[in-house]
Amino acid sequence: MFEDEESPGLGDLLGGDDRHILSTGNPEIDKKLADGLPLESLTLIEGENDTGKSVMTQQIIWGAMKGSMNVDLYTSENTAKSFLSQMDSMSLDISDYFAWGYLKIYPMHTIGFEWGEEEMNGILKRIIGKIQTSKSEVIIIDSLTLLTESTSQSDLLAFLTNCKNLVDHGKTILITLHTYAFEEDTLVRIRSICDAHLFMKKALIGDKYVMVMEVIKVRGARKTTGNVVSFEVHPGYGMKIIPMSTARV
Repeated sequence: MFEDEESPGLGDLLGGDDRHILSTGNPEIDKKLADGLPLESLTLIEGENDTGKSVMTQQIIWGAMKGSMNVDLYTSENTAKSFLSQMDSMSLDISDYFAWGYLKIYPMHTIGFEWGEEEMNGILKRIIGKIQTSKSEVIIIDSLTLLTESTSQSDLLAFLTNCKNLVDHGKTILITLHTYAFEEDTLVRIRSICDAHLFMKKALIGDKYVMVMEVIKVRGARKTTGNVVSFEVHPGYGMKIIPMSTARV
């Protein structure tokens, strides 16, 4: 399933400095990301409900798996079973990777438990501690919104600063959040901490809505950011790129 020492991995195929790139496994999306996301970076994927944030993280997980990386997923959106089912519906079957432990899934939704500021701060610290001891190179938190419902701005920024420190020690961390859940001042601070920022939204093409990803910034990108890509998700097929020429955002 994974390349042996004599087989070229994704990094070898890309060559040179591009070994520091995390591919999404989708060439069209990678083009908009200046060939992919930089490894050892903190990426923010921001947007409202149902704009494709989780879809984008799933695509990135696929790219990480194909690049022979280990991934930890902290999710408030799915159980392990529902997540694997969603990936399979996008024609991204990662069940073998999960079975062999290359992907670890940590569901974060707890029924009947009320989060307070003290409990939430404790959870944030435990996640940081878990990331520190994890052998996984890529960490995804989908989404940060649940973890910050009872969190002060100072605790939230401390959590992100700790994430940034972990990035400096070799981790690649991606965080999704819902724009509506944060004050503008907090969002400005969060965006400034992150190395890459992807903004998800919807656009109207004809009589149907499609998902749109806008690349706000990518640290160290050699190509122009600010690129936009629109797509649909079709069960059994996965992501289908849609031309933006006729879209109304």
